[in-house]
Amino acid sequence: MKVYFIGAGPGDPELITVKAQKRINQCPIILYAGSLVPREILADVEESAELILDTASMNLDEIIEIMIQAKKDNKDVARVHSGDPSIYGATGEQMRRLDEIEIEYETIPGVTAVAASAAWLNKELTLSGVTQTIIFTRYEGKTPFPERERLPALAAVGATLAIHLGITRIHKIVEELIPFYGKDCPVAVCYRTSWPDEQKITSTLEHIVERVRAEKITRTALIIVGQVLNANEFDDSYLYDENKAHVYRPKLKPAKPRTVKR
Repeated sequence: MKVYFIGAGPGDPELITVKAQKRINQCPIILYAGSLVPREILADVEESAELILDTASMNLDEIIEIMIQAKKDNKDVARVHSGDPSIYGATGEQMRRLDEIEIEYETIPGVTAVAASAAWLNKELTLSGVTQTIIFTRYEGKTPFPERERLPALAAVGATLAIHLGITRIHKIVEELIPFYGKDCPVAVCYRTSWPDEQKITSTLEHIVERVRAEKITRTALIIVGQVLNANEFDDSYLYDENKAHVYRPKLKPAKPRTVKR
């Protein structure tokens, strides 16, 4: 018996990996985060799975108890999370419990909200000469933050920022970022990326708060900040530079001059 922690992607049922879908289809017991995972993900097993349970209203003990019973019955469990289980998935605490009670588990990665939002925006988040770093973070709320991870410390790096779970405090986020990024720095707010009611707002740090409030976005939104969102002046990468050789494209040796006999 095994528990599979499965990344279902950002919402679009087509943005789930082939491996993840196979595991869902094979498991008789499915626990899914219904507030963030669309039921359409489970369309293939609606009639065949023994148990499909939305865990949105359950606590950790209740979730683990189902896994314990599944072990007694020797039945695999698909524990389906949104996005990728490794990022704000609350999977670590479940895994710790499973380690304690010796239940085997495996993680299947998924498409992150950051990747899906960047694709939706048609933006590359790392541009040569602009930034080579992306910082995934969240804004401080109920979860305590060490000083070194608070937003001003991260902003000092100047990298592209992907801020989760912070839309209700966007006014505070803007206040803390402007001293480092400037009022004109581009920002994108992506609400429910890849869902049917998805919405995106692109603006600057100076004006994003009023735009977000006008649209009444208060949850399930990713905030992306950085010059890469509106950069036209950046360097071509070395990857396809004809003057830069690498193992797959060795530099051609200059042709030897030909001697013409008379």
